[in-house]
Amino acid sequence: MNTTNKVKHLETDYLIIGAGASGMAFADTLLTETNANMIIVDKLQKPGGHWNHAYPFVTLHQPASFYGVSSTKLGDDTIDESGFNRGLINLSTGTAINAYYQQIMSNRFLTSGRVNYFPMCEYQGNGQFRSLVSGETFDVTVNKKIVDAIHMKTKVPSTHSPNFSVHPEMKFTPINGLANLKRAPESYVIIGGGKTGIDACLWLLEHQVDPHKITWIISRDAWFTDRKNTQPTFENLKYFLNDRACQLEALEKAESIPDLFKRFEESGVLLRLDKNVTPKMYHGATVSQIELKQLRRIKNIVRLGRVKQIEKDSIQLAQGNIAINPNVVLVDCSANALNHSEMKPIFEKDMITIQSVRAGQLVFSAAFIAHIEATFPDDDSKKNDFCKEIPMPDKATDWIKVNALSFSNQNKWSAHKELTKWLYNNRLDGFSHLIGNIKPDEKELLEILARISKSKKSAMKKLKKFAAEI
Repeated sequence: MNTTNKVKHLETDYLIIGAGASGMAFADTLLTETNANMIIVDKLQKPGGHWNHAYPFVTLHQPASFYGVSSTKLGDDTIDESGFNRGLINLSTGTAINAYYQQIMSNRFLTSGRVNYFPMCEYQGNGQFRSLVSGETFDVTVNKKIVDAIHMKTKVPSTHSPNFSVHPEMKFTPINGLANLKRAPESYVIIGGGKTGIDACLWLLEHQVDPHKITWIISRDAWFTDRKNTQPTFENLKYFLNDRACQLEALEKAESIPDLFKRFEESGVLLRLDKNVTPKMYHGATVSQIELKQLRRIKNIVRLGRVKQIEKDSIQLAQGNIAINPNVVLVDCSANALNHSEMKPIFEKDMITIQSVRAGQLVFSAAFIAHIEATFPDDDSKKNDFCKEIPMPDKATDWIKVNALSFSNQNKWSAHKELTKWLYNNRLDGFSHLIGNIKPDEKELLEILARISKSKKSAMKKLKKFAAEI
């Protein structure tokens, strides 16, 4: 009996690889702005990408107002009245985000009649993908473009293999396992100083764990952004604009790169955990002032480099060892969520590779790239000129590199009438609409805009100078 699966032939305008946040944002904009049909292929059983694997208590670390897809609002913008984020716009939970993407797929994409969705399928290249369930192979004739929406794939702890060995008798778990504890251990060791490590520490503190029972291994300290400066409401617009003004004024006056970061900290542009430790990392994570105060309650912080090996009674690190007791829970938060894939042109013949075109906003970038594809002539060089790819930041000085590129892109957009209008009307942009609606009697806001205008030209020159130095 011949059980060989036949190849099924399909045809579409756009073949989108990945139903994660960027793939969904790209498809949504195409659905709104074109008559194109699409096939979306994804290895997971539900849309939402890495959110399907996220830990139970994960939240966005930015307001939901500029996350998701352009056409449909995520979250309700209510203000948290309790907890470590109180006073700021509530942070959407992983559960809410997963439900949101399922709703977008079911009630918007599929009902349009222009989107075919193939979950549990693996893309094999050259327009072919295979079902992980039936084994059936599909060959797609693509009339316009293949869209790579997984190039900047986000890594999460539950699907990450640590880069160190762990003694089999030790209680070792990704952050997801914290919510499944059956009894309180004697202590906790959090491995990782990034956003996931922060979330683990804050979750323990929220659950009244004595901070002296928490050991936090940080291989590199990070610079953080104050979440207060990212609130996309008119009431908080002054904080966003002041943050921009302070960035430009610091650039204008800084005599060196270390002096620049000193000025950033003094003006509140960047925050750090310990005033005596110079951060070497910048991933764009945001924290509230209350969260930062809570994190500073943890005194057992180990700064001896990356973990090399976990033994039964000790942890070996790059620069030394620490002793641990056998009834400790080791929490792995070492996965680097940001994918530092090689940058490549976004538009390249019959391929679109989604990458950031604005620092720290990959979802907005995907929607913007789709708009460029939908409205600009079929000229890759012109499209790429408006969509200069921006790498994910890693080192502290990458703040300079990614913001130099981001400001350069923004200046090109601002000089283009149609793009300015699109940004004003697109909810994922976050702030263009708010700034565009400032009234003549809003003196405080106008004064901050004047500061921005005054410093912008010389600040951009200094930014380019510092970018060249690194």
